[in-house]
Amino acid sequence: MFKKNIQKIANRTICSSAILTMLSITNVSAGDNEIKFELTDNPGRWFDTGTPVAGNRSIAVATPGVKVKFSGNSNTVHTRSSLIYPTGAANMPFNTKPTKGGDDVTLTTPGLYVFTCSIHPYMFGAVIVDDPNTQGLDLGSSISLINGIKVPTSSDLATRLLRTFFIATNPQNWQNYASNKPWHITYPDVNVRVDAGVVNLPEVLNARYGNNIALAPLKNPATPAVGEIWVATQFETTANKDKPGTVSAINGASWQVTRKVALPSIDMNNPHNMWTDRNQNVIYVTQWFDKKLTVYDRNTGALIRNVSVGEAPAHVMTLTDSDRLHITNNGDTRADSVMELSPLATNVLRRINIGRGNAHAHWMSHDGKTMVTPNVLSGDSTQYNFHSNSIDAITKVSGPLSHPLATGMMPDASKYYVANLLDSTIAVVNMDTHKVVKHINLIKNYNPVTGAVTGPVGALPIQTPVSPDGKNMVTANTLTGTITVVDTDTDTLVAMLPCDPGCHGVQYGAKRGGGYYAYVSSKFSNRMLVVDPDPNNDGNPADAKIVGSVGLFSKASTAADDTVSGNAGMGGQGILPIPVVYNGWVQNLPAAWGNQLTPAQRNPIQ
Repeated sequence: MFKKNIQKIANRTICSSAILTMLSITNVSAGDNEIKFELTDNPGRWFDTGTPVAGNRSIAVATPGVKVKFSGNSNTVHTRSSLIYPTGAANMPFNTKPTKGGDDVTLTTPGLYVFTCSIHPYMFGAVIVDDPNTQGLDLGSSISLINGIKVPTSSDLATRLLRTFFIATNPQNWQNYASNKPWHITYPDVNVRVDAGVVNLPEVLNARYGNNIALAPLKNPATPAVGEIWVATQFETTANKDKPGTVSAINGASWQVTRKVALPSIDMNNPHNMWTDRNQNVIYVTQWFDKKLTVYDRNTGALIRNVSVGEAPAHVMTLTDSDRLHITNNGDTRADSVMELSPLATNVLRRINIGRGNAHAHWMSHDGKTMVTPNVLSGDSTQYNFHSNSIDAITKVSGPLSHPLATGMMPDASKYYVANLLDSTIAVVNMDTHKVVKHINLIKNYNPVTGAVTGPVGALPIQTPVSPDGKNMVTANTLTGTITVVDTDTDTLVAMLPCDPGCHGVQYGAKRGGGYYAYVSSKFSNRMLVVDPDPNNDGNPADAKIVGSVGLFSKASTAADDTVSGNAGMGGQGILPIPVVYNGWVQNLPAAWGNQLTPAQRNPIQ
């Protein structure tokens, strides 16, 4: 069927020289055949050529033998990793250690190459190596992914990844719920050569995935939430900062954005994930493209302190028994890559040896005993024991290039889950035996060639917390733009809900009158989705549904410490509902917060 469609739309065959002229590529020197990417902290332009192509500064075209050079203009370290490359290509796969740049690779095999950062895996830069003697830009007949998957370039997986690239690297292609306009994605108007022939790129992508899509109106949930929800609107820019990122507060009763915290005095850089102290008075936020953990007053947004912790700090959580903080340094290759800070982050206490570097979204147990970390570059997970100050186990959770990114834990610490980004699985780990007892395959119901979907699907999973009562787990899946729901009693995938492009962050908060909401944010959209995982109150997560959607952009009444200048409300990543209602934390809440919860919410597993 796809080959027939290709023949229908391959009606404009343009020679390579004409395509190069159309693309206006100026960063390829005719004399030395060289491409330069500057790695930056700027939204959409993380791999920056300096030359726009259909609004995109992260793609270049060259001929075989091109040298691709990577330089750094970022406040933290990155890898330069070949996410996609032509199957069998010379010098592939290419992968560097986390540094600030100075690498290069020579590309000789015609086809599509997409580079990423394994620490910040939505950073993309692409090179099309084109044979000037063929018609159409050469994408190759088959692509390989960094984890070993191989698919034809006409496959749904290949074109879905290509579409994701063009969305991620051009802010004008992000879903803007403040504009009241259909969602339009701009692609370079060029012909490309794939395994099935020469086709027009935008015609194929538009035929498969649509364009000029009407966005659903925002809708408040009918039942209010307890407290408020903070979202790391990581790509929002403001007038008095060089670096991007704000943190946005939403009132759970009115569902309005009440405050934007940009912290221009410290040029807060890509705020990524948050937690709070046991009194719910301060917000801890990591600067993922920097080296700092920032503390500010939850009520006023005023800066309290800015603490150096290490390269690319990603997630922060507290111990339930001591209120000490733990921060994963995602860019640190050292084994002692988790930082421990005193309550309120007044002092750095120690570095904790987890046996691995590059940990990302960790989780803590209800009793203050255990921390589990997903170790991004080693394909495993550490279970650390605070009572003995030692490692209980390092467990292989998937292949070495599966990119374990996030964890969730049962409220009784009986098992935990690890989301493996690149192989789209979730490992289920028994916390007593330290063994993987199951892999939940999120793409079991997806055909990567045809795109056929026969059940719930989630490709490239990211945050995956377990509900405070332990009955369900909600996962954000960035490639498919879907939310998947797992029944934790059987560890079975039972539901799929639509999400926005770059679906990323999830956390649970208390619903007024009982039960919980799961809040979901997306990188390339400026709305937050509100999911009720048990709308019928019968304990069946298969009935989960979206009950509301909230814009993350400012209103006239929104308090702010700086003026929004671009990407309004965009870049939704970490989420922090206040009060924290997970088992172990909820019992420590001050009465002013605890009294707003039901008895079941105050003791979620009793």
